[in-house]
Amino acid sequence: MRSVLGNLGTTETTADNVSFEEALKKLESIVEAMEADDLPLDQLIQRFEEGASLAKLCQDRLSEAEVKVRTLEESLDGVLTTRTLPEDSLGSA
Repeated sequence: MRSVLGNLGTTETTADNVSFEEALKKLESIVEAMEADDLPLDQLIQRFEEGASLAKLCQDRLSEAEVKVRTLEESLDGVLTTRTLPEDSLGSA
């Protein structure tokens, strides 16, 4: 995720500490800039690379959230609990 996420406000930002919302907002701004049609080719390519990385980050975060939601189970007492899914089921989410 090199400098892609560094543009979100800090120079050492990593994928681990960028929220889904921050990544999505940055992705939307990249799309708008690319649609403006006034960027040179080299900047378009750079923005495309940044957008692809951010899109993957967003998809990964959504997949993680989906797994968490699917693993919530309501017990007989009405208490929500989570259970761990087998490792092989995480790739199919």
